[in-house]
Amino acid sequence: MPASAKQIRDDLERRFGEVIPEIAATDAIDLLASMARRGSCRRFKAQPVGAELVKMLCAIALASPSKSDLQQRDIIVVNDPERKTRLVDLVSDQAWVKAAPVLLVFCGNNRRQRQLHKWRGHAFANDHLDAFFNAAVDAGIALSAFVTASEAIGLGCCPISAVRNQAKDVSALLELPDYVFPVAGLAVGFPEEKPSISMRLPLRLTVHEDRYCDTETSEAIDSYDAMRISVQPYAQQRLSEKLGTTDQYGWSEDKARQYSEPERLDFGDFVRSKGFNLK
Repeated sequence: MPASAKQIRDDLERRFGEVIPEIAATDAIDLLASMARRGSCRRFKAQPVGAELVKMLCAIALASPSKSDLQQRDIIVVNDPERKTRLVDLVSDQAWVKAAPVLLVFCGNNRRQRQLHKWRGHAFANDHLDAFFNAAVDAGIALSAFVTASEAIGLGCCPISAVRNQAKDVSALLELPDYVFPVAGLAVGFPEEKPSISMRLPLRLTVHEDRYCDTETSEAIDSYDAMRISVQPYAQQRLSEKLGTTDQYGWSEDKARQYSEPERLDFGDFVRSKGFNLK
């Protein structure tokens, strides 16, 4: 059944917990509906996704915006069974990845830009943090575009940030040269079930007019926590053996617990080992 403006409004209100204006009719209604109701997919059908379709989606993803047309992002489609198994092992805390018909890794690539300077005889005058940042953002934009295009045609996706947990090993596995680094993986396939709509922070907290303002942050997060606990409670509490359990386990408690322990302490060293100057 074709999407409707009311369906989009209802899905967004369910996600943000506040009234969202209903948009006027548009030829892009189905795409907007797909984006409004999207959810991460971690259960896939055994149905394969054709190589031609994957290539087309890669092309669409790489048609997305790129800083100054520098095009500093690459996509690695991991097809080789042995290499895919090894990659899954490296993100072993993400067991569902193994069942994904398609596994991609989106990479930032500052290597080509530096090669251009060598080949054309011009100095590379921007050897600082921005060189890394631009490539990382470019890769993130392409990842987002791939997800949007895939879900618009009925595929399911879930990004895998855990590739950065073992960035050095992932880089070696994929034979990434200097100035090329993994930003995120992406599992893709036909959904086994309809992904749920994850609730998001209220727009009054994340959409600002003219200037940044967080005078209501604490109150807004308390309300958001209560809504999540009521509508979309967590199945389990992080680090319960260490931090105990609480009846009011909402989003803020979960995220504070998540980052109460260190992770990826070696990522900065890895990025520097790829040749980047992060000053």
